Amino acid sequence: MSCGDPHDTECGEVLDHLYEFLDNEMNEGDCVKLRVHFEECSPCLEKYGLEQAIKALIKRSCGCDDTPADLRGKVLARIDAIRSGQRSRAAEATVTE
Repeated sequence: MSCGDPHDTECGEVLDHLYEFLDNEMNEGDCVKLRVHFEECSPCLEKYGLEQAIKALIKRSCGCDDTPADLRGKVLARIDAIRSGQRSRAAEATVTE
C-alpha cells in the first residue's frame, strides 16, 4: 500500500507498527513519525481509520472483559511470527528481482 510518493517513513514500516500506535504502545518520537506519515499518505491514513474503527467496535462489543495473560501472549507471538514471515518473503522477492 502506498500513495506513490516518497516518505521519510515507508508505508510498510507504518503498517507494521499500526497496532502499537493505536494501542499507545510507542514512544513519542515514533508516534510523531507515524502522524507525519498519515498527514502525507492517504492510503495509510485510510487504513489507520479503518483499524481504529474496528478497534472501537470490538471494545464496545466486548465490554470490560479482561484478556487472559496467556491468550495475549499467544496472540502477540502469532503476530510476530506473521510479521517475520512477511519480512522474509519481502526480502526474498527483493533478492530475486
